[in-house]
Amino acid sequence: MRKIDFKSQVLPHIVAVLVFALITIAYFRPVFLENKSLNQHDIKQWEGGAKEILDYRERTGEEALWTGRMFSGMPAYLISTEWGIGIMPTITKIMSLGLPHPPKVIFLAFVSFYILLLSFGVRPYLAIAGAIAFGLSSYNIIGLSAGHNARIAAVAYMPLVLAGVHLTFRKSVLLGLMVTFLGLALELYAGHLQITYYLIWIVLGYMISEAFEFYKEHHLKSFFKRSAMLAGIAVLALGTFIGSFLSTMEYSKYSIRGASELAQEPEESKGGLTKSYAFEYSNGIWEPLVLMVPNAFGGSTVTPLAIDSNVGQFMLSQGVPAAQAEQQLQSMPTYWGNQPATSPYYAGAAVCFLFFIGLLTVKRSTVTWVVSIIIFGIVLSWGDNLSSVNYFLFDHLPGYNKFRSVTFAIIMPIFGIIFLGFLGLEKLLEQGWNKKTKKQLFTALGISGGITLIMILGAGMVDYTGAVDARLPDWLINPLHQDRKGLRLNDAIRSLGIMLAMAAIIGLWLREILTPAIAQILIILLVTIDMWVIDKRYLAEDKFNRNPRRTYFNPTEADSRILADQDKAFRVFELRNPFNEARTSYHHRSIGGYHGAKIRRYQDLISQCITNEHAAVINALQSGLTLPQTPVLNMLNTKYLVAGNGSNAVLTNANANGAAWFVDNIEIVDSPDDELAELCGLNTESSAVVDQTKFKLNNTNNLANGTIELTQYQPNKLTYTSNSSGDGFAVFSEIYYPKGWSATIDGNPAEIVRVNYVLRGLEIPGGNHTIEFEFKPAVYQYGNIITSVSTILLVLMIIGTILIELGVIRVKKH
Repeated sequence: MRKIDFKSQVLPHIVAVLVFALITIAYFRPVFLENKSLNQHDIKQWEGGAKEILDYRERTGEEALWTGRMFSGMPAYLISTEWGIGIMPTITKIMSLGLPHPPKVIFLAFVSFYILLLSFGVRPYLAIAGAIAFGLSSYNIIGLSAGHNARIAAVAYMPLVLAGVHLTFRKSVLLGLMVTFLGLALELYAGHLQITYYLIWIVLGYMISEAFEFYKEHHLKSFFKRSAMLAGIAVLALGTFIGSFLSTMEYSKYSIRGASELAQEPEESKGGLTKSYAFEYSNGIWEPLVLMVPNAFGGSTVTPLAIDSNVGQFMLSQGVPAAQAEQQLQSMPTYWGNQPATSPYYAGAAVCFLFFIGLLTVKRSTVTWVVSIIIFGIVLSWGDNLSSVNYFLFDHLPGYNKFRSVTFAIIMPIFGIIFLGFLGLEKLLEQGWNKKTKKQLFTALGISGGITLIMILGAGMVDYTGAVDARLPDWLINPLHQDRKGLRLNDAIRSLGIMLAMAAIIGLWLREILTPAIAQILIILLVTIDMWVIDKRYLAEDKFNRNPRRTYFNPTEADSRILADQDKAFRVFELRNPFNEARTSYHHRSIGGYHGAKIRRYQDLISQCITNEHAAVINALQSGLTLPQTPVLNMLNTKYLVAGNGSNAVLTNANANGAAWFVDNIEIVDSPDDELAELCGLNTESSAVVDQTKFKLNNTNNLANGTIELTQYQPNKLTYTSNSSGDGFAVFSEIYYPKGWSATIDGNPAEIVRVNYVLRGLEIPGGNHTIEFEFKPAVYQYGNIITSVSTILLVLMIIGTILIELGVIRVKKH
């Protein structure tokens, strides 16, 4: 085995891991010391939508692959599906030291960025500070607060992938390939392809830069050789994710991320999301200033203000009781940008100062690709505020029109600013104290501090009017504008102070007034305090509760009344916010749900039929009238409508069609548009509509009546018995999906017909029959095999590389 110097080669890494673990535990103290959980909105919604899938997995040990609980039925691929033989969860558990989720995501971000900085030659204790800046970026903390665990997990692994690529090109090829394999497999396992998409651009920028460097070094052949090896590793890493990837790609064609079949849809939605949906959240042109000054635009959409704020004092002056004023001050609309909702993604004042040092000290090729990535990310985050560029990119960049919330692209600037900042600091320290270093230090301070100083001096010249102001009472406007000004001014002063402190520490270190050990400790502390204080604005201890999900999902009186119904085939329509909540799905088969990739045809049904019926029901309830005719809700077997939590808020729909029924008449149409138009006014109990350009029926006349009953229900298998006097056509209140569902009548294959735009239909011969629908998608069968094999190869490569690097296994060099 190779001889290892413990003090220089091992101890710093032990210290790093301990520091990362202590910060994680301290920041998420309520989780570790008080048995509390983070109250995450999106995770609660996920749990509601995944309940049937998770219960089936626990009960049977198998994957359901389909759930009937959300949007009347949809594939489970994008909700909860386990692939392979379970190696990836074990790897993440080992790497995170068994820390719980989601705090472990921040720990993994620390470790990942630490490895990246080490691979680029940054000394370990400075790399600790850089890792803290990245892990505690408000981008990550705000993301976890909202429940975007997958997105932040994907962010956490981005640095590890780049570290592996860099090691492959510039240091140990074998170690680099292993780190790339591990990092990319973890990145894909996180399951947030939008972040992976941004990572691809970061790696691509780096590789273009390296291509020029290798060319100048006359080693272009070596570049292509290593690139080919990395491409092979990328294929292997994709293999660990192939099942999820292929199923997602297959499903996306039929989801709102795919093209619409309706001719009347706007052209921009034909190949993916509409621009209005994708760019709903777009940074204003000056909003990237929040990277340096978090309250540059007032902070979050709503922000607590103190009783001594301008708004608070005005309330008191108007006789508002202090207790009432304090309550109202907890949610003031301090944000004055034009986004419907936002929170500021803060990179850190300290690292923004270091970034300008990096611009002056790091070699030009590195600066060029990092700055290019920063600019590209900012441009993407501007969305429709720079429509001339972003609309073009949306239409022409491969796959880009599948993503929304373009403000997420700001992770590229955050990544680049912190990365270049600590590379720059390392280069500055290597130069020592001289005229050049002194000039670089003061120039960086002059630029970064100058920006904040302009914001301080110009605070009185800014118009603090926001898009939300049009909805505010007149009395609130002036004091609120003064508070917005104060928030911006205070944070600008704060950022300037942090920059000055960082400059002072570095200057004293270079002048040898501070020892390297003390200086590095101070840098770590300054970065930690800088990020920690801002983060606590968005994820304070009041965000943690004991069993928040259990309380959220406790059955209401309305739930209990519905659950008493022994007929489990029916569905429930939550009237208050049906298509943006999945709590209903936790207890019932729901018409609505919460998911960013509904089936496209179901969304069409919502937009053109269900929305109108929903409005008619609300109007009837408000007017004290009986329930109106709701033929589309009836065909979805909507037996209960819920308008509140009490038992008296449950409305029974006696006209629900049931789990399945025979129809007397079939309307034949020639296009999806005609099919949907015909459906919205159809008597779905007696008639059905079929698009004959997609499905051919043997019999459309003299259809026999009969009865049909659901006798057994599992999310991926349904059994019915039918009895009819002659050949008939049955409509099943289950969502049609073309990939994976098969039907049999008495064990013989039967063709599933899409009927009523979204449902399944079958031609059924006369007599008594047993009908079964079963969901066995081919993509799961072969995807699981490839995923398992690829993850085994990953483990073998990790073990082999470690043994070779330690010298346990000796490899001859040729």
